Amino acid sequence: MENEIIFIVEESPEGGWTARALGHSIFTEADSDDELRTNIKEAVTCHFEIEDAPKILRLHYVKDEFLKV
Repeated sequence: MENEIIFIVEESPEGGWTARALGHSIFTEADSDDELRTNIKEAVTCHFEIEDAPKILRLHYVKDEFLKV
């Protein structure tokens, strides 16, 4: 059992957010932050048995920013 799973969260080009787990085949998307958190918890619950589920889900937000020189 892993204690923690890290999700990479990025803004979707179509709007909203996407999240993918590092080291696991878990992916979800949502239109808002709150919906994304709910969807991540639901995806993890579907992926693991209750006794094998991680205790911590870490969300790492990645944001691209462009500066004009």
